[in-house]
Amino acid sequence: MSRAGGRLTRRRSIILVVAVALVAGAGIVAWRIVRDGDDTRLTRAMALAPESTVRFSWTDWAAVREELGVDLSGTSPASDVEDFLLEAFDRDLTASTALDESAATIHTELGFSPATIDWELFAQGEDGAVVIMGLPEDVDVPALEDQLRTAGFTQPDEQDGVWQGGVDLLETLSGPVTPELAALQIDAEAGVLYGSDDPRYLAERADVARDDLEDGVAEAAAAAGTPLAASAYTGEHTCAELSMAEADPADRTRASELIAEAGEVHPLTGFAIAAQPGGDVRVALALDSEDQARTDADSRSRLAAGPAPGQGGAFPEKFTLGKVTAVGNVVTMDLAPVDGWLVLSDFNHGPVLFATC
Repeated sequence: MSRAGGRLTRRRSIILVVAVALVAGAGIVAWRIVRDGDDTRLTRAMALAPESTVRFSWTDWAAVREELGVDLSGTSPASDVEDFLLEAFDRDLTASTALDESAATIHTELGFSPATIDWELFAQGEDGAVVIMGLPEDVDVPALEDQLRTAGFTQPDEQDGVWQGGVDLLETLSGPVTPELAALQIDAEAGVLYGSDDPRYLAERADVARDDLEDGVAEAAAAAGTPLAASAYTGEHTCAELSMAEADPADRTRASELIAEAGEVHPLTGFAIAAQPGGDVRVALALDSEDQARTDADSRSRLAAGPAPGQGGAFPEKFTLGKVTAVGNVVTMDLAPVDGWLVLSDFNHGPVLFATC
């Protein structure tokens, strides 16, 4: 995959660890010194996305296949691909993909799918959307190009140009295909395949890439670990999509009461929720300062251990809250889903009290 982008190594920072024993409504506080690690596949992929992106949806397909013990190839039957997606769905690992309903069709007719690609990042913003896919190291690019020609895509004059298909072409294929694959672009040197419903947006995306941009969403994504699947939002998008503003009046009133009881919460500059290998979920909340992170580590952990207005019931019915940590200006919360609850799917859209602004 491309090594473009990445974030700068953070300076040594003091972190606040809240070992939450919130059955009794209290936390144990300790201090230690740590240094951040290297960039992850997620953060490197985000560097390829347009700077205007407000929502990043990540699936590490190679890691998902390994997690599920699935061995697939380009010659695997479509039924095996469908079975793989169903198993991934049951494990809450398809909440962030744009390719799930298209998987069987593109596997057989376009030459790539969740069964074979390395990873996927679906980047959405006001200016447009793009699906970015990491190709496997052994990809046969000429064979991929042959399959696109056979499917009816028009080959570009330039090697890195846009393959023109269109929604009308996709509708002639044997099954449903997302419009985000109506135009495609192959970066053979980097091993990356791009797709969009807008060929002009796709042609311009390299000129408007995030590259090494550091902002709240980059900080939250960097703190998300090495997820199998994840959603990450800019602060503005988080405060619009995850806040209690979308809840009904009674839930908004109850949320205000719970926030007043828990303590002060500050606007988020970035948010990420990420499914970890083994089944746990990590939430990362970026704030403006270390002081805000220390405050919110306590108040938001209390919110995450109580009622869930807007979602229904209470958060402990859905997950067990583990360690809550403030590293610099980023708070992380480790969640262990209760059996039967799809935590990533439930909390990558709002209203979510512990992520409210």
